Amino acid sequence: MPVRGSTFSGKFSRSALPRTCHRMSRSGKKAHVSELEFIYVGDLMCSWCWGFAPVLDELQRTFAIPIRLIAGGLRPGDAAQALDGRMRSYLAHHWEQVEARTGQQFDRTVLEREGWVYDTETADTAVVTMRELNPKETLRFFVAVQHAFYVDGIDVTDPDAYLDLLGGFDVDPDRFMAALTSSEMRERTWTDFEEAYQLGVSGFPTLLLDEGDRTVAGAPGPPPKYL
Repeated sequence: MPVRGSTFSGKFSRSALPRTCHRMSRSGKKAHVSELEFIYVGDLMCSWCWGFAPVLDELQRTFAIPIRLIAGGLRPGDAAQALDGRMRSYLAHHWEQVEARTGQQFDRTVLEREGWVYDTETADTAVVTMRELNPKETLRFFVAVQHAFYVDGIDVTDPDAYLDLLGGFDVDPDRFMAALTSSEMRERTWTDFEEAYQLGVSGFPTLLLDEGDRTVAGAPGPPPKYL
């Protein structure tokens, strides 16, 4: 799968996207916009994905191209990490970097929790659940939950937290909560992780463009160890 791209700088730029985003096909001829699809691979609890949120918004307003979100799986399940002193300092350092580069706000009180585990599986499953129940709300929900975690300090690793986050979204709360904790939705979420791997994604956020016959990278993010 041919790929090319550039490092996310924290600012939106057409030049950071592949030429095909300007509706050019591999042959150099204009491609019909209906044949294109952006693939956004990210994680709700990835700090650089929160930094990328304004870019994602600008992308939607600039290009008439649908965006399909894939949950990347930053630290799910066995990859989860306890918030000990070392992890706390590590996250604080990178959050400061993202805030300085992008201007996105961070509430550091989330790093004061005792006995908390940085497990992204529930958050990943939440966005997959919204995508399955109401695809049109997926990206808005993704950013809303990011804001809840990074700005409001809400524990999005707790499934019960999502009931209060569903207000304003066109989805049945009872159906959402039942799906969120189901084994079926967990399996679909891990299918997302596998798809991200098969696409060759090694860092979040990563923006890809699906042309039908190939996928090209527009803005690959930093590897997970920097998130």
